[in-house]
Amino acid sequence: MPSSTPTDTVQAANSRLGVGFLGAGPVTQAIHLPTLSRLTELFTVAHVMDVDADVASAVAARVGARHTPSVEALLADPGVDVVAVCSPHRFHAEQVIAACRAGKKAVLCEKPFAVSVEEAAQISAVSAETGVPIVVGAMHAFDPGWLAAEQLWGDLPKTAHTLRSSIVLPPNARFEDFATEVIARPSANEPDTTDPTVIAATLAGGILGLAIHDLPLARRFVPCFDDLAVLRAEVVEPVGYIFLLRAGGRTVELTAQMSSGASAAWKPDWTFEAIGPDSSLKVTFTPSYVQAGSAVAELTARGRTTIAGPFGHNGYEGEWRRIAGILRGTDPAPGAPALIDDLSFALAIAEGARTHILEAAA
Repeated sequence: MPSSTPTDTVQAANSRLGVGFLGAGPVTQAIHLPTLSRLTELFTVAHVMDVDADVASAVAARVGARHTPSVEALLADPGVDVVAVCSPHRFHAEQVIAACRAGKKAVLCEKPFAVSVEEAAQISAVSAETGVPIVVGAMHAFDPGWLAAEQLWGDLPKTAHTLRSSIVLPPNARFEDFATEVIARPSANEPDTTDPTVIAATLAGGILGLAIHDLPLARRFVPCFDDLAVLRAEVVEPVGYIFLLRAGGRTVELTAQMSSGASAAWKPDWTFEAIGPDSSLKVTFTPSYVQAGSAVAELTARGRTTIAGPFGHNGYEGEWRRIAGILRGTDPAPGAPALIDDLSFALAIAEGARTHILEAAA
């Protein structure tokens, strides 16, 4: 086999997509940079932006990228093909829209990609107008273990009566610190869990910050949720939640517990289940921030269990591979209506929990 020439090397480098990060906190450092380091044939990190110029400089130095404290400067960089929006939630919509209008090829936005249905609709309109595809970083939806489950489950989406998302994790910092050299973690005060408005806000944060990983999965079984009713909504100490709701004729259970202190040694567990009268599905995911292996799917039907996985990559890598496939024309872009409905589902649960808590307090 002939060896590659310098010209071949230059052409390969030029074919890679340049990525620019808006926000250089733990998600960028501990998730996306390690992921892209495994996809150097597809991507190169071109530019890092953070409002803290020292953080931007330090993180960019790890990957030999340009750095700036200015959103506008990054969006004006012709070397940035794909923009990854990893900023606080409240900035997502305006930054996604700005990236689309800047003529970028694609946008990856961390979840949630908006904080209201109105913002989501604006993003959808701008994406359609500019032709810029948007991928929301709900990594479980791109995990090859989940994608294999979709091929196995048959009519389960029509027959399932119960859905469960169960999450048991140590604090994110336990994993963040393995891959993060520059800590950009906001300090947090203990919430007043006796105040109903604080409880409602804490539960909404749990939905939009943690449960939202699995809500797009649940939505595959709940295409219509006009009848959504929150039957139970509780904060779990030290960090967690319990939700019980009915939607689309299904019972949906969402539970989470993030341990701390001595209990941080708990074995992490993250599972999604769909249970029907004749079949059931269980998908076991690796914890957030863990860069190893895919989910494993187990489908039981007619007394027989079929197992799919683990596969060679996880959902973090899967979402970046999807972007490359979209831009190469081999994969479809996520449909805007589905993205809006996924967000609407999350917001409806958060609002239902708020109403449930305030009515109980009254």
